[in-house]
Amino acid sequence: WDPNFNVYAMKQAEALYQKEHPNFKLDIQEKVYTDIEQSLITAAEAGNYDTLPDIFLMQDNSFQKYATNYPDIFTDLTDSGIDFSEFSSAKVAYSTLDGKNYGIPFDNGAVIECLRTDMLEQAGFTVDDFTDITWNDFMEKAKVVKEKTGQPILTSQAGSPDLVMEMLQSCGESLFNEDGSVNIVDNKALKPILEIYSQMVKDGTLVEVTDWDQYIASMNDGKAAGVINGCWIMSSVQAAADQSGKWAIVNMPKLDGIDGATNYANCGGASWAVSSNCKNTELAFDFLKSTFGSSVELYDDLLPNAGAISSYLPAAESDVYNQPSEFYGGQTVYKDIVEFAGKVPAFDCGAYYSDVRSALTDAVTNIVQNNADIDSEMQNAQDTVEFNIAG
Repeated sequence: WDPNFNVYAMKQAEALYQKEHPNFKLDIQEKVYTDIEQSLITAAEAGNYDTLPDIFLMQDNSFQKYATNYPDIFTDLTDSGIDFSEFSSAKVAYSTLDGKNYGIPFDNGAVIECLRTDMLEQAGFTVDDFTDITWNDFMEKAKVVKEKTGQPILTSQAGSPDLVMEMLQSCGESLFNEDGSVNIVDNKALKPILEIYSQMVKDGTLVEVTDWDQYIASMNDGKAAGVINGCWIMSSVQAAADQSGKWAIVNMPKLDGIDGATNYANCGGASWAVSSNCKNTELAFDFLKSTFGSSVELYDDLLPNAGAISSYLPAAESDVYNQPSEFYGGQTVYKDIVEFAGKVPAFDCGAYYSDVRSALTDAVTNIVQNNADIDSEMQNAQDTVEFNIAG
């Protein structure tokens, strides 16, 4: 899906591989993601995989669900010759099941905190004051920013669990136990996270907006001093060309008092898979290993031409990734983002990630908008997900 991003990336990978294999040819087909998932379900339920392509793209958050429920769709890539240790371990974890690799990481979804340096300065802060800090420290500084500038430091879509999920992953905390059971009520990090989120809304330091357009507008119109989300949010931030030089990127805050808490998380992204219908896995493995699995040259092309940031860690050392960004005040943002990705804790999103996400959306909405009790909402969320799994 997305001709300017994923499709473009596969075309460039084809051209790169053709340099050494001139007779190689790909048949690249564009499909919206929902159609890809439907094709997988149809093939699996019919027990006929002849309709599947050799290689396909999976959203990371869906990978566990399909690898668990429809394992016969996938070809095991563990012994494909790809060095998975060269990628962000958190990214690799999305497509790893029972110790086996079923996906090759593609784009980077490392979480970043984008901040307006001019607004921080107005509040008496620098970017360093927001680097490697905790949420308690962040919340106090956010109050100063609000007082001095009149604006919140963060913006979020009302009811969206994105920030909550990112905070969870920064602790390496899954909402599922190793046996697959739901881990919401007893999750050591979730209640403190929900408390932080709801308190910042009450403080006016995090403003919730109703839809995506307003979310982007709040950054571009100076109605918020920052945003925390996957690094793909940069393209939206940069839509305000008149703000060039007024933004910087730092890592996200980490939770206080939680063992394993870090300043790093991931949100979004996709990975390549080889289907069980592939008749020449040796060729598929070599193509993927030679391109997305090892080619800094490929990632150097995809960064400026498609906006795709690599989760292949050696890319951070290239000249392209070390170019300073004028928009972000001369910061080498792409190098920094790849390094962030390398520090993200591995996170088991489980086979029922979409169910958990939906239940948390309801919980966040009720807590923030209706002042509902956090413990009760966590119990409701757990009951809902357990009911869905049982059904």
